[in-house]
Amino acid sequence: MQYVLRMPPRESPPSPGTAASPEAAQRPVPGQDPRVRWAMTLAVIVVGVLTIRPMGFSGQGLAVLVLFVLNTAALLGRGLPENATTRRFAPAWLAAGVLAAAALIGVSSSGTGYLFAFFLTGHIGFRLETRWALALAGLCSALCAGVLYLHLGPGDQELPWVLGLATGTPVLIGILNRSQRQAVRAALAASESAERAARAEARTAVLSERGRIARDVHDVLAHSLAGINMQLELTDALIDTGDLEKVREANAKAHALVKESLKQAQWTVHALREDALPLVESLAAMVESSGHHDALTVLGTARELPARVTQNLLRIAQEALTNAARHAPGGDVGVELRFAAASTTLTVRNRPGTREVHTGPGSGMGLIGMRERVALLDGTVTAGPVTEGPDRGGWHVEAVIPG
Repeated sequence: MQYVLRMPPRESPPSPGTAASPEAAQRPVPGQDPRVRWAMTLAVIVVGVLTIRPMGFSGQGLAVLVLFVLNTAALLGRGLPENATTRRFAPAWLAAGVLAAAALIGVSSSGTGYLFAFFLTGHIGFRLETRWALALAGLCSALCAGVLYLHLGPGDQELPWVLGLATGTPVLIGILNRSQRQAVRAALAASESAERAARAEARTAVLSERGRIARDVHDVLAHSLAGINMQLELTDALIDTGDLEKVREANAKAHALVKESLKQAQWTVHALREDALPLVESLAAMVESSGHHDALTVLGTARELPARVTQNLLRIAQEALTNAARHAPGGDVGVELRFAAASTTLTVRNRPGTREVHTGPGSGMGLIGMRERVALLDGTVTAGPVTEGPDRGGWHVEAVIPG
């Protein structure tokens, strides 16, 4: 029976969104210190208290006082948080502030009441969408200019109507500040998303490296330790029979397995330390060290492969050679490395063994390890008995790696 193990291509992790988190939305934006905004707001209010006249509790003074309080409340509204409630409430509140600012200019006989209109339209550009901000700022300019030009109310006769017309211009500064804030917050959100993606990628890399090391440990230790354990158990059983010749033979096999395990461990440590290994040279050395001389055939034009492809192909070859030595001792082994335009194929075939097989229970992880390695490279692995040809009765492993 022949088994073909195919793994689907790995899916890329979903790309993080660029929307800012709630914490990022509330984070202060660099270059826009809220303390500066509060200081300027309080400065306008204090200057207004000191300069706007008349201000009292009767007649014109009472009207000025009420309008001053309304303007102050509208200006202090700049400190309200930007949430769903304030977004719905903001147009009405700012429109009322515009009316109160124009009325204060018309009612007060002197002072800096016009500053409320300037600062309020600047915040309109910052708080509202551009089209609504421009419309409301235009309304403010028209009302303030009309009050001064038509002399509506007992206002300051020395203020030119052009000053009222200019009260809407700070809306442009507000719009620029809003655009800057949105750009900075978008950059912060993108940076946070990139950081989260980097952490996730680092964690994935750590888990992948753990899996790779686990496979390497299995490839080196599982088969060799199982063979050594089997020989030692056989030695214990033979001691009771008194057959010293067979005891020495089993002991010699155990020593040979230990030496082979040390050799494989040294090769594995070397491979783990190297970022890139020459595939053909390393594979040739591995085949020679396993006792099969001139068993490697290279077809096609050899080329340099990515480090992870090289390392995984070498591990697959090591596993296949170890299995051949364990399950078909003495049998000839052939290794073929084929370089095609769109793929690289590694094939390991062994003929039936010529010596008695003494195998203990394996870990069952050899084929799984091959499958995992090939899956990491989006390739396929085929393993099964050879049913025809000169290698009939043996076993073959074929790994095809795209690219």
